Amino acid sequence: MERTHGLPLTGPGLAALELGTDAVPAGTVPEGATAGTVPEGATAGTAAEPTGYLVAMDGGVRIHFLDWGGPSPRDAAAHADVAAGLAGPGLDSSGILLIHGLARTAWSWAPVARRLRADARVAAMDLRGHGLSDAPTDGYDPDQLAEDAIAVAEGAGLLSVADDSGAPGAQRPQPFVVAGHGYGAVVAAWAANALGDRCAGLVLVDGGWTDLAAETQMTPDEWLAAIAEPPEVLRSMAAWLADREAFDPATWGADEERAARSEVVETAAGRVKLAIHRHALAASVGALWTFDPAAVLPAVEAEIVALVARDNDEGRHLRALREVAAMRAAAGRPGIRAAGFPGLGHDLPRHVPDLVAAAIRAAAGQGPGAGRPRPESG
Repeated sequence: MERTHGLPLTGPGLAALELGTDAVPAGTVPEGATAGTVPEGATAGTAAEPTGYLVAMDGGVRIHFLDWGGPSPRDAAAHADVAAGLAGPGLDSSGILLIHGLARTAWSWAPVARRLRADARVAAMDLRGHGLSDAPTDGYDPDQLAEDAIAVAEGAGLLSVADDSGAPGAQRPQPFVVAGHGYGAVVAAWAANALGDRCAGLVLVDGGWTDLAAETQMTPDEWLAAIAEPPEVLRSMAAWLADREAFDPATWGADEERAARSEVVETAAGRVKLAIHRHALAASVGALWTFDPAAVLPAVEAEIVALVARDNDEGRHLRALREVAAMRAAAGRPGIRAAGFPGLGHDLPRHVPDLVAAAIRAAAGQGPGAGRPRPESG
């Protein structure tokens, strides 16, 4: 697949986002590995595995997340100069929450998380109804989805750091970066809006700025039918994995296979079916149809970074971003820093994890609150 390394986008409300190929700190991913591959025998420092946790929400609903940890003292020293050059002051103090796309799981972020954990604390959540999170019949509204994300951030320790006062156990709020892909970008936008100045930056990866109801002119049920997996792809686990590998063979590896396996369940007959329950998938798409980017994004206090994949829809996807950027500028908000990848498909965290990680670092280094006192707890 052709690699297009981030074409900076400009215009009213848009500021160019420059992404270089030197964006990944040396040693973050084992030498010789492809974008998602972690070879057997790699050392713990380069191929660290995340730890899974659950946070309990109202009604006993449990939300799962992968805690990738943060830089060890050795990693922090090794990457301090690189981090400073990439994102400026504040990178090493900003945690990062990663939110996956529709019918996917936290594992889809693994190639990016491995690159970020050397210089920031990183957590990736399973949205309700997805992955190892519970799948209740309700709670798929914007407020609850944002609350789930914030609860994960709190559970992962992204929202608080030791208080400078020196009082034993004292904590103070710590803004963190929220990054989402596709449907996850919509949830990230809702979360950033709810967080206010506790959000250090919002990263939208090929989603989160489009009014799908208006753009597609479809009902949620029609759109669900349009995106349904073909029967031949679901005939076996081998067929499913082969289909996912074919999207981009050059980046297929251990992380991609694990992510693909986490999205389906193998039946006794040897077929596979999507792991997400039908009601959860329908409710999640219903939530997408309530998203109004013109109302949400101009209200987000944090700086926004946007990455745009190939636009297969007569330019409407990019045009929607330009329209929202202009609205945000009219509201007096900072410009959306943006880059386009016209040669690549939707799954940018897999195709170009180095550059997605660089975009998240850029948001971490330039979020609101940098250089000014953090709000005190309470």
